[in-house]
Amino acid sequence: MKYLCLAYIDEHEIEATPQDEMDRQIDAALAYDDELRRKGYFIAAEALEPVRMSTTLRRRNGKVTMTDGPFMETKEQLAGFYFVEAKDLNEALQIASNIPCASIGAIEVRPICDLTKLKA
Repeated sequence: MKYLCLAYIDEHEIEATPQDEMDRQIDAALAYDDELRRKGYFIAAEALEPVRMSTTLRRRNGKVTMTDGPFMETKEQLAGFYFVEAKDLNEALQIASNIPCASIGAIEVRPICDLTKLKA
């Protein structure tokens, strides 16, 4: 099964992190990417730009509106993701528990939904 592991971090904490600690976090994340590749779990992983760089889009009644910034104010913002292949949720949770930024934020693990299986 495929799982999306969403990494949430308080951006204010990241901005206050000394550069040498940031370098260690980045090195750990890149090394974990390599480990997941070697073990056959890795599909994709990316970091995201800060939430202030986001645009929220909505389409209602055929009209599209766009707003700069996040959908809502929260303490922790979506910072990146890991897209992995695991045999079950327990294995996906084990993979997520080793994502380096779990030590400074939160990781949400969600199974990927196959929309074609929802059709009647």
